[in-house]
Amino acid sequence: MERLLNKSALFIAALFATTVFWSCVSTQNAVDTKDLSYLYNPIKNPVTPRYNITTPSENEVSVGIKFFAAELFFSEANPQGVPTASMLVTVKLFSTTTGMALADTAEINLSIVKEPGKQEYIYHVPMRVMPDLDYVAEIKILDRLRSLVMQAFIPFNTTSSVNRYNYTARGHFQKNELFNPVVRVDEYANLVYLRGIPDSIFIAYYKPYLPIPDPPSMLLPEKAIDYGPDTIVALPYSDTLPMMFPRPGIYLCSVDSTVKDGFAFFNFGPSFPEMNTPETMIEPLAYLASENEMNNLRSAERAKLALDEFWIKCGGNVERARELIRIYYTRVLYSNYYFTSYKEGWRTERGMIYIIYGPPDKVYKNPEGESWGYRKPVIRSSWGTRYKVSEEYLWFNFKKKNSIYSDNDYFISRSEQLVSFWEQAVAAWKKGIVFRLDNPEDL
Repeated sequence: MERLLNKSALFIAALFATTVFWSCVSTQNAVDTKDLSYLYNPIKNPVTPRYNITTPSENEVSVGIKFFAAELFFSEANPQGVPTASMLVTVKLFSTTTGMALADTAEINLSIVKEPGKQEYIYHVPMRVMPDLDYVAEIKILDRLRSLVMQAFIPFNTTSSVNRYNYTARGHFQKNELFNPVVRVDEYANLVYLRGIPDSIFIAYYKPYLPIPDPPSMLLPEKAIDYGPDTIVALPYSDTLPMMFPRPGIYLCSVDSTVKDGFAFFNFGPSFPEMNTPETMIEPLAYLASENEMNNLRSAERAKLALDEFWIKCGGNVERARELIRIYYTRVLYSNYYFTSYKEGWRTERGMIYIIYGPPDKVYKNPEGESWGYRKPVIRSSWGTRYKVSEEYLWFNFKKKNSIYSDNDYFISRSEQLVSFWEQAVAAWKKGIVFRLDNPEDL
């Protein structure tokens, strides 16, 4: 799955309605340049490039950037009079092993000429690295025509010659570079090892990871894959070997059978990233429904009817139920887009928070993780007028986890002091109210 399906655009208005901060503001706040909340809000972020890091050698890294044609702004206001998008890309490499020392920088100007029928444009930025170190690539992209700035932080390392950064995946038939390791049952791919020509490639199949995270204030051990592969298959290596992944699950591919590391492909089923069948729509309700309600939904003879009855009970009427469904599953869809690792994005702890609370108002990132802030309710004066004296936030902190399966794996920091308002949030949803922490009680 290389990008969201078009119908997701139909949900944007509903998602936006849940993110508006409704209050009278006494002063204008200064722009927080470190706030990256736009990364997880499609309203604020119309351009969503994909990124890919590969290490062809121990001293070289290639930073891949993919733009989708549908998201670019092409203008004919140029001497050639042809539709062209203009981007300035700046990349900085920092060594996290040596205390965020600057390792290398690069800057490229891109004039992207629109080509009929072309859906994506891919560029690579070669840079220098040292072996046996951890890095983070800071990528800033300026859309000159729209005065938009996009920023990303991509971690990688040069500590192994067989980890994911030593491979590149591409489509078998079109030979297009795949930036996303999520594949479908009928999709064929090639896996290219960049450090030579090995004799064999080993494919370990793991069953799908199905548990969902616990509420944020519960002090329980972190959930992770605690089982081994069902099967391991060895095949003669070829960079044109057509690989197809027939069952949902995790496929860890490696050229070294003695090391549990490599490049992972994920099959999340035919409907991913969307929820377009009653059966797939039922599972994300685990954040709202009780265990008994979930059992009844899963065992219902008519799944669609049971699903409709659940939402009508929450909303009180059909019209309100439709609104709840649209907003809830829009958040599920974007969770799959933003947070998918070796499990669907909605099953992750960031996905859990995103679905229940909505897009965060503040996001701060560093090499160790990221922090999300949700604006707390405004203060009421004695006359009942709403105004804002100072901004206070409910914070969720997520720590990055080193995983052989994905570099997009994070877990939430739990503590007894974390006041998450989780019960209030779930109760609001089940009363037909899209929960927002900063909503006045009477709205």
